[in-house]
Amino acid sequence: MFFYISFLRPPATQSYPSGSISITPQVANDLRTELFDGAQEIYYSWSPVNPNRAEPYPAITVPQKLTVWRQSSAYKEIPVPLPQGLREGQSYRLVLTAHGQGRPHIINLAASDLGIRPFPVLSMPILFSSRGRAGKQEQIERLYRIPLQAGANGFLTVREQTSFDLDKTIWDSGIGLSSWLVQLAQEPDQMTSNHAQASLAREALFSTNSRTIIELGAGTGIVSLTIGALRSTAPDARKGCIITTDLESAMPLLEHNISANGSLFNSPAMRPRPLVLDWDDETLPQDVVAVDEGFDAIVMADVTYNTASFPSLVRTLSALISLSPPYKSPVIVLGYKERDAAERTLWSMLEDVGVKLEKIGQREGAGGQAVEVWIGRCKVHV
Repeated sequence: MFFYISFLRPPATQSYPSGSISITPQVANDLRTELFDGAQEIYYSWSPVNPNRAEPYPAITVPQKLTVWRQSSAYKEIPVPLPQGLREGQSYRLVLTAHGQGRPHIINLAASDLGIRPFPVLSMPILFSSRGRAGKQEQIERLYRIPLQAGANGFLTVREQTSFDLDKTIWDSGIGLSSWLVQLAQEPDQMTSNHAQASLAREALFSTNSRTIIELGAGTGIVSLTIGALRSTAPDARKGCIITTDLESAMPLLEHNISANGSLFNSPAMRPRPLVLDWDDETLPQDVVAVDEGFDAIVMADVTYNTASFPSLVRTLSALISLSPPYKSPVIVLGYKERDAAERTLWSMLEDVGVKLEKIGQREGAGGQAVEVWIGRCKVHV
């Protein structure tokens, strides 16, 4: 599992350009139902907001130690010194990290020790002005590094809501599966040498040929964004589509995250396309049905938290599989972290419709329940 630095009490949208601002940091799991059990140093830095300056990722000031977070002081307000040389009318983001070395505000999806420390967080811009009225910040961002070709890097900026809406926050399996997909794309020999299923997944997701990919329950979109960025490294991979789906309530944030990372995609086919797909609907959206010869891959992460939705999910998967001709059964890729043992009933329900999954990898993070990667396909066409 992973832990995340976040704001129990975020900074305001506006503050006076003198003195300090007050925040209450938090270190907890993805759903903020389990606090970090231990002592964790937290560092702060400031990232200047300059809309006229194009940068691959936000620059930050030298990180300074802010506090040592413990459960015993989890609700304590902490003053944060303002940026040095701050002037009236300037805007900055507040950055909280678990260490102060290198680029601590960037989550490296290629790191072998991904998640060993709590993930950093960036606030939304704070306007420092003596005029106007302050409001409450309701969103945060996290920054992810994706290694591309020839030593180049891509940087994903993923925005989340600070509310408890389940489709508007990052979940462990989204990060864990994205990390595994980065390794699958960058280290194919190592990843596929002992797993035929990994070879199937790589061919379905990262072939230079045209590929049609759909994600179910996309949430903030990190998995589809990662796939689109990785596929964009292939110069000839300019056909096909990546459709990223969720409920209507998830669309505004999903659309924003796709737009904010548009520079990573080298063609419309690589740019994820947001679409409402409700598993409870009896029919698939017309844009899904219209995909020629169905999908090469169906991708899911953290779709198992509500066991009552399993019949609808399985029906949706069966309908998607039936779009493909018998010789082209889609590869199914699932990122999963167990939260309740009853979730494992999904596997037997999938087998009832001919889908058999095999566990071929995981991401352990800070310990506890690992993010598991399962891959399979339909053995009997439905």
